[in-house]
Amino acid sequence: MVRRILISATTAHLRIAITEDGKLVELFTETPDTEHHVGNIYLGRVTKIIQGMNAAFVNIGLEQDAFLHFSDVDSTMEDMATDDDEDERPVSLAVETADVALRTSKAGSNKKLPTFTTKRSGQVTINLQAKQMVVVQVTREAYHQKGVRVTTKVGLTGRNVVLLPFEENVGVSRKIFSVKERKRLRSIAREVLPEGIGCIIRTAASGLPSDDVQRDFASLLEDWREMETEIRNAKGPMLLLQEASVAHSVIRDLFKDDVSQVVVDDRKLFRDLKTYVQRTASHLDGKLEFFADTKPMFDVFGIERDVHLTHSRRVPLQSGGSLIIDHTEAMVVVDVNSGRASNERTQEANAVKTNFEAMREVAKQLRLRDIGGMVLVDFIDMQQEENRRMLLNEMKRETSRDRAKTIVYPITQLGIMQITRQRIRQSMAERTSEECPFCLGTGKVLSASSTVASIDRWLRNYRAQTWGVRVTVATHPYIVHFIERNKATTLRRWLRTYFLSVTLREDDAIEAGEFRCYSGSSTKDISRQYL
Repeated sequence: MVRRILISATTAHLRIAITEDGKLVELFTETPDTEHHVGNIYLGRVTKIIQGMNAAFVNIGLEQDAFLHFSDVDSTMEDMATDDDEDERPVSLAVETADVALRTSKAGSNKKLPTFTTKRSGQVTINLQAKQMVVVQVTREAYHQKGVRVTTKVGLTGRNVVLLPFEENVGVSRKIFSVKERKRLRSIAREVLPEGIGCIIRTAASGLPSDDVQRDFASLLEDWREMETEIRNAKGPMLLLQEASVAHSVIRDLFKDDVSQVVVDDRKLFRDLKTYVQRTASHLDGKLEFFADTKPMFDVFGIERDVHLTHSRRVPLQSGGSLIIDHTEAMVVVDVNSGRASNERTQEANAVKTNFEAMREVAKQLRLRDIGGMVLVDFIDMQQEENRRMLLNEMKRETSRDRAKTIVYPITQLGIMQITRQRIRQSMAERTSEECPFCLGTGKVLSASSTVASIDRWLRNYRAQTWGVRVTVATHPYIVHFIERNKATTLRRWLRTYFLSVTLREDDAIEAGEFRCYSGSSTKDISRQYL
């Protein structure tokens, strides 16, 4: 399999595509004015604890408080029990609040600590209180009306290792199968790590010389020492560590031995990435190339059409069917349409063929669009249970390659497959689109005839209460053109029925379905007065 990373940058947009055998499988986008928070580490202050939600809200300096679920609290905060003597200690001094945030002392309070029940450990006491300072890391971007989600399980990510300042364990990636290599990497970690600090050794470290791995450890430990100093001098919530840009994080996390080529079409970005690769993974330096062609890179590699489809509500299938993807407040709904008639002999065979093709496309679109949360897929009804089971197993196999955790549930009696996919950041639709100013996100606007009927009712009320003979109606150009095409049944009827001379005026600033009314040549809006 030929796996490529294509990075296309302009002054207004950055797009990163991951292809396998020339087919688009993942897409990342970034604009200069978009602020990203996932991976950022903050010093925050707990504003309130809601035991009924098993969660706390933390002020990290953003407009909206971050959400901290008790399940995202690390073990050092679970196990630190306080005793009666220490409960009376003040926590207002900067050094003491810093010690609490760094887990070197206990939070002092006579308030009852919150609890959380887990299947493995039973009831756990969480050493978390209002006004307490705590170091957290963002794990999910804000979406809709919800703020960012954070965890106290902080990790500083490098190319080869992840430093865990509040853990003591040394973990090794499960993808490193060699027992000898796992032991070697563990011994390197234990040599350089201070007491009380753990790590996770990533797959990229496999086979690397000791110096390369130790260099990664040294860089991350230096970052952590700087953060400790900032915490001890901090007077309130603050950003401690900014996550790398999308381009650097993709190179850090995905540029491995299985990648055949990385192509960049921006010279400055190419130089930055080349410097980073030479410093952290010099053996991969030869795979990084600059794209000098004047033609658009995504067109040259034949993926621009697939990129364009990630913004479309309708996704065509090769057999003639299609997917219709709709976003709601709580979930994403996918409808599978069979399209034109198939050559299959039976309805069941036609349904099976279309469903399996749609299933593969759904799995692909979930990754491309970065759709998170609940997903409902309405497949074409299949009568045979065996076909349903095969479809479920194939969907599980297709989604197993997804880096985001995805769970697929059996098909219901109504032919609906339920899927949950880990939400990390906003979906492609949320990042690249905005609410329509006319339909306000509903996808529909009041029809022209309904708007005219509303104007008609207003004119009736106006005539019932006044003796004016001239009215100016300002509305969207679409409504004005509709009325002018039907002068005989609108303007003339209003003149004949209400004895009113109605003048129409186009106004682009007025939303479709709305109108403004003025008496004669007056500029005063009297619309609400006669509703």
